[in-house]
Amino acid sequence: MKLLVLGAGATGGYFAGRLAQAAHVGKATVDVRFLVRPGRATALAEKGLCVDSPHGSFSIPVRTVLQEELRADYDLVLLTCKAYDLESAIDAIRPALRPDTLILPLLNGLAHYDRLDREFGEARVLGGCCHIAGTMAPDGTIRQMTQVHRITYGLRPNNDAAALPWLEALHAGFAQTPVDARLAEDIDQEIWEKYVFLATLAGMTTLMRGSVGDIVAAEGGPALVLRMLDECEFAAASAGKPSRQRAWEATLKALTLPGSPSTASMLRDLESGARIESSHIVGDMLHRVVAAGGVAPLLEAAWVHLQVRDLRRQREAQPV
Repeated sequence: MKLLVLGAGATGGYFAGRLAQAAHVGKATVDVRFLVRPGRATALAEKGLCVDSPHGSFSIPVRTVLQEELRADYDLVLLTCKAYDLESAIDAIRPALRPDTLILPLLNGLAHYDRLDREFGEARVLGGCCHIAGTMAPDGTIRQMTQVHRITYGLRPNNDAAALPWLEALHAGFAQTPVDARLAEDIDQEIWEKYVFLATLAGMTTLMRGSVGDIVAAEGGPALVLRMLDECEFAAASAGKPSRQRAWEATLKALTLPGSPSTASMLRDLESGARIESSHIVGDMLHRVVAAGGVAPLLEAAWVHLQVRDLRRQREAQPV
C-alpha cells in the first residue's frame, strides 16, 4: 500500500513514522511518503525522522515528496492538518489522488467531514480519530508527551465497500508497531465519543485558563465541568451516538481527576499566541446543540470568549 501523509508534524509524523519504522526493519509493507515543504524535506534528508517516545525512541530515514513532485499514484492519504488549514490541505493533496484514492482524516471534531465529502465524495472519505499528546521541538524532533498513542479508523456508512481491504492493510501495518491501533465497527461512535471529551476539555480549560486539576480544585469547578459535559453529550445523543458507558466513565474520570495537569492543546496554542481550532470544536459543538433544540450556556460562554480573543488578536495586529 502506498500511503501519502500530509506533513510530518506531531500527529502525522508520529503515527506514519511508526509505520515507516516498521517498514524500515522489514516488518511492514506500507510505502510511506511525507508531503512536506522544502525546509522540512531538507531537515529530514539530513537527520531523518526523529521521534522521542516512552514507547521507544527512534530516528530513521524517510521518503519525502514536494508539492510539485506529486503524482496521482497513492492508495491512501492520511490527513492530519489543523482544521484552519483544511482548505489549503485539500488543494495540496488533490494532485496525489486517483479516482479511487481513499482519504483518512484525523482532524478533531466533525465539521471537516462535510467539506471533504463535498470535495471528494462520501465513498472515499474514511472515518478516523486519534488520541495523542505530542509536539514538535525546534530541531524537528517529534516528542510524545504521554503514554497514550491511539489511532482509530473505520468505514463510514456511505464508504465504498472496496475501501475495507485498504483499511485492513493499514491495520496490518500498525499491528507491527507499538501503536494502539483499532479498526472500529462503528467509527462514527468513536469520533463522537472523542468529540464530546475534547469539546468539554477545550471549552473548560480555555474558558477557565487552567488545567483540569486547577478547575476541579476550585469551588464550583467540578459542577461546571459536569454541566458542560452534559451540554456536549446532548449533541451526541441527538445525533444518535450517545456515549457508551465505558467511554462516559473514562471521559468523566479524565475531566474531573484531582491534580490533573491536563489541558487542551487549544489552551496551549491560545496562550502562545498561535491560531486555534475554536470554531471547528467549541463553536461547532455549540451549533449542534442549538440545532438539536438544546441550550448550552457554558459552551456559549466559551465560544464567545474564544471569538473575543481572536477579534482582539486581529485588531492588535492592524497597523496604527
